[in-house]
Amino acid sequence: MALQAAVVLAAGEGTRMRSLLPKVLHRVCGRELVSLVVDSAKGGGFDTTVVVVAPDSHGIRKTLGDGVGYAVQSEPRGTGHALLQARGLLEAVDTVAVLHGDVPLIRPETLASMLRRHLAGDACITLLTADHPSPHGMGRVVRDGSRRITAIVEESEADESIRSLTEVNGGIYCFRASWLWPHLEALAPSPRGEVYLTGLVAEASRQGLAIESVPAQTPEEILGVNTRVQLAQVEAALRQFLRERWMLSGVTLPDPSSVYIDLDAELGQDTVVFPNTHIIGRSRIGRQCEIGPNSIIDGAEVGDGCRIIASVVRGSTLEDLVEVGPFSHIRTGSHLGKGVHIGTSAEVKQSRLGQGTKSGHFSFIGDAVVGANVNIGAGTVTCNYDGVKKHRTLIGDDAFIGSDSMLIAPVTIGARSSTGAGAVVNKDVPPDSMAIGAPAKVRPKKSGNNRR
Repeated sequence: MALQAAVVLAAGEGTRMRSLLPKVLHRVCGRELVSLVVDSAKGGGFDTTVVVVAPDSHGIRKTLGDGVGYAVQSEPRGTGHALLQARGLLEAVDTVAVLHGDVPLIRPETLASMLRRHLAGDACITLLTADHPSPHGMGRVVRDGSRRITAIVEESEADESIRSLTEVNGGIYCFRASWLWPHLEALAPSPRGEVYLTGLVAEASRQGLAIESVPAQTPEEILGVNTRVQLAQVEAALRQFLRERWMLSGVTLPDPSSVYIDLDAELGQDTVVFPNTHIIGRSRIGRQCEIGPNSIIDGAEVGDGCRIIASVVRGSTLEDLVEVGPFSHIRTGSHLGKGVHIGTSAEVKQSRLGQGTKSGHFSFIGDAVVGANVNIGAGTVTCNYDGVKKHRTLIGDDAFIGSDSMLIAPVTIGARSSTGAGAVVNKDVPPDSMAIGAPAKVRPKKSGNNRR
């Protein structure tokens, strides 16, 4: 059975990024550049993927994990030299594709098309090209009178006639492995001692071998990242693609250019995302929600029919029909049950709120478990920190917490119990009781005071 492998070149120093972070670990739409390329390679039909890295590659290995192989390029000596470092891992492979870890917008469909063309044409080399309206700085694809590819000429070595060409080299190739390895080893280095893959195209043409090409679906597919300016350009292109994809899937964006949606986020049908909203990380938004304006959803699970207005929700779960905001913060580790209402300027931290519970405004609920149908008055604080440790507050079903109540954790408010306005509760309150005063005194509720 024929085997096809993709090699991702990711050992470049990226000095023009002016960064302590390796270039290929910079992110667009929430994902590292190199991880986008690896995902496309895996989606393009290749049996195995090898990433060529520099000796100090802990960050790349941590990002990509064990799902790929690794080869090390000990010193930067060009793309051809980098590819040679992967040879030992690819002895049984028939077709080798070469991609770049800083060209993140290449699509799996394009790679699959390249692979099909390469195999169907029994080609020695198949390369990705693009008809680029602004080809400045790019290598030009040179063809003869029969439209056969004869060479790739870098702009620095091109005369005026070649510079006038608009078909450019995308830098992504498929090679017949049996031909590739001996000819790559024999390839002469440049005056700077670097070996470049483009030299193989001229050699294959000289031998009269078949060289195929596949056009990129869009010029953005071959955008490379060498500077932070180019990083922003790639991010803008990918964000626009994501916005259009979600709108075509049934999501409404009244002002698309002001909305940021990460690659790993998901949105349900008939959800509306209002301006100046960020949906980032692995966020999941249900159907028929209203998100924003001016909201951040970061790694959160949001059910159907929720409304989040001018608020931040991070690392939390919201069940169906939850309302949050404006100006509230749901912090990591929180769980809001169905129909919970969090009003203006409230904060919930590592707490679980039961179905139908309401916290109108200006409250802090931290390290708490709150039952169903609880009313939490304005200004309520679960005083969870004693200066050394965090403590839990437990509030039973159908409790009524009066405005400005201070609940000094650890403390339990029993089911159907109430606290008076301004109460400072520093001891447990049994079910069906009232806590009034500072410090609060507890007394049984009169039967007529029971709300339910």
